[in-house]
Amino acid sequence: MPSTALSERAARAALATHFTPHQVAVRLAHHSPEDVWQYSVRHDASGRLAEYMPREELANAQLTCQFVIPSDDVWPAALADLGADCPLGLWVRGHEQLPRLTARAVAVTGNRAATVQALARAQTFATALAAAGHTVTATLAYGVDAAAQRAAAQTGQAALAVLPRGLDRAHPHDHAQLLSCIPAGGGAVVSLFRPGTPASGATLQASAALLAALVRAVVLIEALNYAQAAMHTAEVAADLHRPLLVTPPTDDVRADGNVRLLAEQRAVLVPDPAHALAALR
Repeated sequence: MPSTALSERAARAALATHFTPHQVAVRLAHHSPEDVWQYSVRHDASGRLAEYMPREELANAQLTCQFVIPSDDVWPAALADLGADCPLGLWVRGHEQLPRLTARAVAVTGNRAATVQALARAQTFATALAAAGHTVTATLAYGVDAAAQRAAAQTGQAALAVLPRGLDRAHPHDHAQLLSCIPAGGGAVVSLFRPGTPASGATLQASAALLAALVRAVVLIEALNYAQAAMHTAEVAADLHRPLLVTPPTDDVRADGNVRLLAEQRAVLVPDPAHALAALR
């Protein structure tokens, strides 16, 4: 007879679908993922979890991408720095490349509605970082992040992308070609969310924290000083003691986040890529 035991991978995927890591962190510290899932099913008054089929759901989702868990050799160990918010697993395209990519990953991020100067800086910094052997890491968002991804691709170096939705579609949708070319070029695309999950405010914030945790350092090109993804990435990076490198603020209001981070001495000013590369040695 086939085993009825639930694998750790299927249990973690099921938990990740229905809970944030923080919601189950205490139980996972003392019990296996399989036991935590079964406990959750038994104590779910709605009956919704009992109807969920972890094995079948995982098998279907892995037709699109792989679900990587902490016991896998390719798991990024740096994610442990997130503590109780450490992901239950990661959905990945190009998972075989994760150790190589994350070893020298540097985020290049900033405003979606970026200034012309910020877009030019994103291209310049990303090109220099990729040429020096660093893995340019960003979302696919309009503005600074997409500019950095395209610049890295033009160097021929592999890049890493973090998406705030399931990997069955790009975010934004019209960056589908950019999404497909990253793993095709030896890079990888990762998400906290199973295929079919749409982007939302919550997924954007969680993905911004993931971006900060995955990398050795963050280069903030330009950011507005309020709760948006790029600024959240910068602040999480500072909290995790990742070097936060900030380009010189312009007179544009869209750079007031850069101004605050420098004034608070939470970031290091990098006037050009040479200074950024020196800070990464």
